[in-house]
Amino acid sequence: MEKCVFVGVITQNSNEDQVKEYLDELEFLAETAGAKGVRKFTQKLEKSNSRTYIGSGKLEEIKTFITENEIKLVIFDDELSPSQLKNLETELECRILDRTNLILDIFAQRAKTAYAKTQVELAQYQYLLPRLTRMWTHLERQRGGIGMRGPGESQIETDRRIILDKISKLKQQLKKIDKQMASQRGNRGSLVRISLVGYTNVGKSTLMNLLAKSDVFAENKLFATLDTTVRKVVIENVPFLLSDTVGFIRKLPHQLVESFKSTLDEVREADILMHVVDISHPNFEEQIKVVKETLQEIGAGEKPVFMVFNKIDAYRYVEQDEFDIGPRKPENYSLDELKNSWMSKENTPCIFISAKEKIQIDKLRNDLYKMVAEIHAGRYPFDNFLW
Repeated sequence: MEKCVFVGVITQNSNEDQVKEYLDELEFLAETAGAKGVRKFTQKLEKSNSRTYIGSGKLEEIKTFITENEIKLVIFDDELSPSQLKNLETELECRILDRTNLILDIFAQRAKTAYAKTQVELAQYQYLLPRLTRMWTHLERQRGGIGMRGPGESQIETDRRIILDKISKLKQQLKKIDKQMASQRGNRGSLVRISLVGYTNVGKSTLMNLLAKSDVFAENKLFATLDTTVRKVVIENVPFLLSDTVGFIRKLPHQLVESFKSTLDEVREADILMHVVDISHPNFEEQIKVVKETLQEIGAGEKPVFMVFNKIDAYRYVEQDEFDIGPRKPENYSLDELKNSWMSKENTPCIFISAKEKIQIDKLRNDLYKMVAEIHAGRYPFDNFLW
């Protein structure tokens, strides 16, 4: 397992606890990709340095540490500009990854079908295009022929044309697959559709397996599911389609949102969104906010939502210290207090369950039945008559 260190900046828009949590998530991302975190570095700045993201003193501290510990990989928590990437590689003399590049790498590892692979490849090339360096000489061999290289054209210009060609071809491939998938969705008729959405690693696939009695791949890693899975579910003779899609994450690369928009058509065309939340996560409220923002971005922000708070078996209540005069944190609320606060605060139906321990699953099925039956009755009025 490759050793790496992580770097984050505490700016006026964030605080120390937030950045610590972001770096913990970055470490989880790195573990998913196959790297082992050794140390986390943070620096307080008004705004990130336009040249090297961090200040010169912190840069020197990181350089000394990675040299002494023979570390060849440094991962930054934000997306770096092409110039920042280049300057950091020169200064630190090692491989530099930013959050976007790391997420793209995980998506590339996780993609199993031709469709997912094409989407990820497109996102990778769109990310790489502005970051081309003269190290890309191997691409020259992929394109030849008379008139393919202008007089005095540099290697980087040739590489840029090759990348643009690839992006164009990948977009054409995706258009073809999109038509096929749209046709498949059309063939499903007017069945009620429910789509599972939520932050990555909140238990959507586990819940899918439970409700649909299917065998969707699920594990305790980020982005275990990339391809949309659709299963037919029947509760008390009322059928509906349940789909499981890719999980969301904060700072989700724009390139991925763009290339996966067609995969997320299942979400846009759903009648109900089941928003699954990991209630045991200390920052579950921020994760809810990230999911809502992403839904708005893909055009599904106005869909009816059923909130499903999962992992109540893993929830840990921590009593607030009597000398702590600060505001209560989510973990300082009991599960009953959280239930009451959410039910009074949000005008959204919700339920608290454990998919792993199968707690409250019967009530979940019953709630789903009522919602689906109501839509079904409006769509198929004659089904309500006994002939």
